[in-house]
Amino acid sequence: MRALVINLAHETKRLAFQTAQAESLRLELEIVPAVSVSQLPGLAGEMNWDRWQRPLRETEKAALLSHRSAWHRVIALGVPTLVLEDDAWLMPNAVPLLLQAERLPGLEHLSLETRGRMKLLGAPHPKLPTVRRLWLDRTGAAAYLLWPEGARKLVDRSSQVAALADAVLVETPGLLRWQAAPAQAIQIDMAAHYGLAPPIPINSAISNAERPQNRSRRQRFTRFARQIQMGVALLRPGTERVELRPQVD
Repeated sequence: MRALVINLAHETKRLAFQTAQAESLRLELEIVPAVSVSQLPGLAGEMNWDRWQRPLRETEKAALLSHRSAWHRVIALGVPTLVLEDDAWLMPNAVPLLLQAERLPGLEHLSLETRGRMKLLGAPHPKLPTVRRLWLDRTGAAAYLLWPEGARKLVDRSSQVAALADAVLVETPGLLRWQAAPAQAIQIDMAAHYGLAPPIPINSAISNAERPQNRSRRQRFTRFARQIQMGVALLRPGTERVELRPQVD
């Protein structure tokens, strides 16, 4: 299984953890250098940063550009590829699930992650019941299997509406999204939430940065429209709101 890990050069402990994790799970790991805030002036100029629901932190812009680099790499590889942030902790059954899922029809994106929030799930895949249709999510950019066609849709969407990487994954129209149920990954900062001992200490640079407050009228309207879309999604028949837990054994 091919895997990409998005990593800032100075995060050596995270990379060491990801390398060891990949070796233990027999993943073929490739590093995608993460975009740093200092690189933004040369990389972010052509993006439409004012079309999402709110202004983005500089760290959030850098995170989106980092994921876009991974999406372009998936397109170049031409095969379903696991995309990881460098604080993603995979559960023991993650790779067996991935090896089954990569051959399934009708998938373009498969979220492995849970983060203590409700997800709106639909029916299981007819050929793999531990994979369910994902209709609504609030988080989930730390660990996901991505198909080349899905990567193309994400690149196109983020070129039009530059948003949080999580938001691009859950808001891209026409993306065939699925969810591992039970979940097969968490971010390490959620370990205590699930009664687990974190393998390494983690501190989030993205959430520590102050969020810009100068939301435009257009951004307020976009947020209102998205809230309506989410409300409509909750009325979809045959779905249920679920807070998934990771499969730890």
